[in-house]
Amino acid sequence: MSGLHKWVFLVLSATQFILGMLGNGFIVLVNGSSWFKNKTISLSDFIIANLALSRIVLLWILLVDGVLIVFSSKVHDEGIIMQIIDIFWTFTNHLSIWLATCLSVLYCLKIASFSHPTFLWLKWRVSRMVVQMILGALVLSCASALSLIHEFKMYSILGGIDGTGNVTEHFRKKRNEYKLIHVLGTLWNLPPLIVSLASYFLLIVSLGRHTQRMEPSGTSSGDPSTEAHKRAIKIILSFLLLFLLYFLAFLITSSSYFIPGTEMVKIIGELITMFYPASHSFILILGNSKLKHMFVGMLRCESGHLKPGSKGPVFL
Repeated sequence: MSGLHKWVFLVLSATQFILGMLGNGFIVLVNGSSWFKNKTISLSDFIIANLALSRIVLLWILLVDGVLIVFSSKVHDEGIIMQIIDIFWTFTNHLSIWLATCLSVLYCLKIASFSHPTFLWLKWRVSRMVVQMILGALVLSCASALSLIHEFKMYSILGGIDGTGNVTEHFRKKRNEYKLIHVLGTLWNLPPLIVSLASYFLLIVSLGRHTQRMEPSGTSSGDPSTEAHKRAIKIILSFLLLFLLYFLAFLITSSSYFIPGTEMVKIIGELITMFYPASHSFILILGNSKLKHMFVGMLRCESGHLKPGSKGPVFL
């Protein structure tokens, strides 16, 4: 890779990293300060704040990983460095995806309207069920990260052996085996993807039924329930699209491990992978009334249209 390509990658990565840190940092600051001030926080704000916090950690991991690939690929490919990055990335990545899924389920059960007994049973227990999902997500994220420790130990042992060619070949096979397991580990992402798709589908159906009920009165386009449906659908759809892009980029990056001479493909995959946690934060901000008002108010204050110290936004 030429020096120009390296600097282009560095500039693009730094830009996405800074934007992602600003967006996610803003979410954590607003929801965290509101929690500290009011001594209470809604379940949706709690999920969004922790989701943003996990994205901050994920952005740091992706930045370090990308910089090592470009400027010190030999160090990156060494067992210990690669394993440490993979363990932290696996935990943070799975936790982030499951938190976004919990948010989708919360929006679906809070906003969608169905008369089916099973849905009503879930709707009445939405807070307890989502909290249990969060705890389950934490356990699953820890389990997925801990599953890599055995491979980490194997790398540490074999990496320090200067033995015969058979040992070297054995180490090479084990390394390829680990990479294959790491790629197959993406199957952990299928359950949250299916749950989010189900939530999106239920919201679409609920919105269609609600619109049909409201059409005779002529108020279907502007009532609060319709707007809540549309806002939740936009947030879930954006998560699904960005997640699919992120998933494809990860597959491209992972497959490059098995194909020699694909360093540029790996770099492009790293850039696309960083786009997901960086951009989704701004979609969350625009889809949340409190965050949106605070964000717009901050921009107006910076541009001089809103005087500092004026009345803040109404918390909806």
